[in-house]
Amino acid sequence: MALLTRRGRTVQPFKCGPDYIDTKFHEAVCGRPSVNLDSFMAPADHLRHLYARYGASADVCIVEGMMGLYDGYERWRGSSAEIARLLGLPVVLVVDARSAAYSLTPLLRGFAGFDAEVHIAGVIFNRVGSARHRRMLAEVCADAGLRCYGCLPRDAALEQPSRYLGLDFSHSAEADRLVSLLEEHVDWQGMVDELQMEQLAPEPESQNPEEGRAEGVIAVARNAEAFSFIYEEHLDRLRSRGRVVFFDPEQDEPLPADTQLLYLPGGYPEKHLEALQRAVRARTSIREYALRDGRILAECGGMMYLCERIVSDEGSFEMCGALPYAVTARQTDRRLSLGYRRFTLDGRKWRGHEFHYTQFLDPQPPSAAQVFDARGEAVATPVIRHRNITASYTHLYWI
Repeated sequence: MALLTRRGRTVQPFKCGPDYIDTKFHEAVCGRPSVNLDSFMAPADHLRHLYARYGASADVCIVEGMMGLYDGYERWRGSSAEIARLLGLPVVLVVDARSAAYSLTPLLRGFAGFDAEVHIAGVIFNRVGSARHRRMLAEVCADAGLRCYGCLPRDAALEQPSRYLGLDFSHSAEADRLVSLLEEHVDWQGMVDELQMEQLAPEPESQNPEEGRAEGVIAVARNAEAFSFIYEEHLDRLRSRGRVVFFDPEQDEPLPADTQLLYLPGGYPEKHLEALQRAVRARTSIREYALRDGRILAECGGMMYLCERIVSDEGSFEMCGALPYAVTARQTDRRLSLGYRRFTLDGRKWRGHEFHYTQFLDPQPPSAAQVFDARGEAVATPVIRHRNITASYTHLYWI
């Protein structure tokens, strides 16, 4: 994405799955928001509409996959391969070639022949050791019947360390180095030319009956980390319903005047507890808005911020107090909860995903709905209804 953007192409980035973090890197290098494509949370016609609408003004659309090509929530369902099939997109496999050579041939043949509706266009090999290794990998592609678009050499300087939930791409020198290696070792021009597709024209999408109703001011909490997990499609839907005003609770900004709906998205409030506690004016305005029965939707980190307090290894920190619960972010209490989620609330079906390590302290909140995972098994995640607040650890996808 960075290479093509620097070459003057307008690149529209997409991400398979519900990931919020990769899309931020996409936006940073492309200069335009990245859009999630998730076949568990949204039907096929919605995904086709998103791809056509956001890609209409771009020279190149690039969809980053997730996990292995066919890894989904149930066999291949929900996988990157399903997205490629739904949208008719060619697939370029990025294959780790470290300590491997001709044994990759049956692997690639298997991918190429596994599903006739998924077109494997070619391969980029990663972590290649030498010129001899490159020649061997060229033989692999020849015998597998696939185009080799290039071989990236192994480079320890490009290995990325983990940071909390995701990878650390904060060093621009590493990105510059990788772009240079791609220009030198990958036939990016040939790949773009060979994989050109006729751009789909976006068709009107059927609207939810509630959509189109003016909402007045819609306040959205947003900053770089504490409230940052927002789908671009959600912002567009909110803009179609009212005037979206962003505010940063960490900077002690109060709710905008005339707020009719408050959206508190997820993020990492547990990493900013001191700043959030100091921001008394912001917390007070949100609590008073909740006590006036103002409408609030809060997801994961946003829900935690609405609670009375968050406890960490550094102490107990006061939050908004709009929800009569407490959350622990202590290391000893960390427990991973992740996966797709679905539930029915007030007769409407909702889907989303959950990924967090924090937990509620006792007493546990009662749930207004039974939540299920992608396979239909019940999970203990609560959906909170309190006054005019709807809150949950589930990051919802609105459709």
